[in-house]
Amino acid sequence: MASASRDVITGRGSHSKVKSAKLLEVLNAMEEEESSNNREEIFIAPPDNASGEFTDEDSGDEDSQRGAHLPGSVLHASVLCEDSGTGEDNDDLELQPAKKRQKAVVKPQRVWTKRDIRPDFGSWMASDPHIEDLKSQELSPVGLFELFFDEGTINFIVNETNRYAWQKNVNLSLTTQELKCVLGILILSGYISYPRRRMFWETSPDSHHHLVADAIRRDRFELIFSYLHFADNNELDANDRFAKVRPLIIRMNCNFQKHAPLEEFYSFGESMCEYFGHRGSKQLYTGKPLRLGYKIWCGTTSRGYLVWFEPSQGTLFTKPDRSLDLGGSMVVKFVDALQERGFLPYHIFFDKVFTSVKLMSILRKKGVKATGTVREYRTERCPLKDPKELKKMKRGSFDYKVDESEEIIVCRWHDSSVVNICSNAVGIEPVRVTSRHSGTAKTRTQVHQPSLVKLYQEKVGGVGRMDQNIAKYKVKIRGMKWYSSFIGYVIDAALNNAWQLHRICCQDAQVDLLAFRRYIACVYLESNADTTSQGRRSRRLETESRFDMIGHWIIHQDKRTRCALCHSQTNTRCEKCQKGVHAKCFREYHIR
Repeated sequence: MASASRDVITGRGSHSKVKSAKLLEVLNAMEEEESSNNREEIFIAPPDNASGEFTDEDSGDEDSQRGAHLPGSVLHASVLCEDSGTGEDNDDLELQPAKKRQKAVVKPQRVWTKRDIRPDFGSWMASDPHIEDLKSQELSPVGLFELFFDEGTINFIVNETNRYAWQKNVNLSLTTQELKCVLGILILSGYISYPRRRMFWETSPDSHHHLVADAIRRDRFELIFSYLHFADNNELDANDRFAKVRPLIIRMNCNFQKHAPLEEFYSFGESMCEYFGHRGSKQLYTGKPLRLGYKIWCGTTSRGYLVWFEPSQGTLFTKPDRSLDLGGSMVVKFVDALQERGFLPYHIFFDKVFTSVKLMSILRKKGVKATGTVREYRTERCPLKDPKELKKMKRGSFDYKVDESEEIIVCRWHDSSVVNICSNAVGIEPVRVTSRHSGTAKTRTQVHQPSLVKLYQEKVGGVGRMDQNIAKYKVKIRGMKWYSSFIGYVIDAALNNAWQLHRICCQDAQVDLLAFRRYIACVYLESNADTTSQGRRSRRLETESRFDMIGHWIIHQDKRTRCALCHSQTNTRCEKCQKGVHAKCFREYHIR
């Protein structure tokens, strides 16, 4: 604990005097029970280095700490005290004007009425020409993945990694082919993992992986992975805990938004990136499959495509809007990112961590629909039936009120428990009858369900679907740097987004997520393998996966080559085999 400034505020006189004292003296003065005409109050001001490296670790229970148990460096630290005037002259005292007490702003109370909402939003009429263009291109899994890790991003990582190695007096000379091999190994580790990553290169028959061993040498991979870098250390922002990966976050957010499906419904929530080190932004989060790691604010489509993300840094490094908390401010940032593609009537769904009547009002002014569960203390005193009274009523009963001025509805619905839902766009009608499971009777019962509850349950799960896809085959290889797990999360998110686009664009020949990742890993490792020596080239030919019938795609090539089957000129080739082949010869070439 560094030395901190303390201020003692007095309530007498038109001026207050500031003097320097020791913290030990202040504590002793507080313990004295002698009568005094001057009352003093002490508060601890933020330290001077509040923008430095802080952690989120708890320093202990305040009630159990006493002044005598503090370190000596703290007890004898200088303290600034404001003392009431005594009429005595003191050269060490400096007169300062007394602070005026600010009057509290009285917020006008909302008027709640028992009626349904009458929203004034326009209907969704937007089309998505970008997705139609992607459908016409018939991109392979590698082509879809490289929409996000495009040539500009790959070259940027290569340049920053070489710059960082040069600053450490290491001539790395990383190439784009080697970086793609590293990415291929990281992707492959999601579905093939060993206790030690060096086992990929072992010659033992139980662990040797020829695809990895033939692509890049073990020591070369370790050297590249140890110097992998994403920012210039000379231009880091001291107020950003994620400054070392900030350029990559900006690039990926740009690519994610550029190729995102244009939809009406979006979800906003929290995701977790697993991390067990000592970085200050690490958080313990209950209720998530990953309880320890970096919390990431995520905005997704209803199917799980990640549109926008931002790692959480807490309120020390992220200042929320004055009228909102940190979560609500992140929702507004996500909406601003969506509106860069056009001011359309988007509909955002989120849970009670973010929802408040104030947030609904702000989004309504931006022309954005929103629906979410809400905590009772954020309903701004909406006079609904008491939860205890509602629990005594029949399951499916509900109560609701609407704010007259801004058309915001708050509904309290009795399901297995009492749920509060707030919306600025969807009302009660039409009330539907739905089947719900009854735990006591162990049967399904028919209950009434308001319209906003039904729509919320259908559209809110986008972030959860993304988390589920990432958790299935997430990157297992970790490095010594604190951001290595975050880089694995970004790769997994890009793969999830590419697979979501594949499901939209290739409805006739869809593959599951595992086959999608396997195809990209195999192409990156086979097409970018190191074949400089004759021995490695011969092993490359022996392990060619021509006949495995997995992930072979025919793509267009600019330069005409000989067909591997009929030997005539062709402008198409197999992306995995890297062989020219006609469309009519494609199937026969892979089964002969």
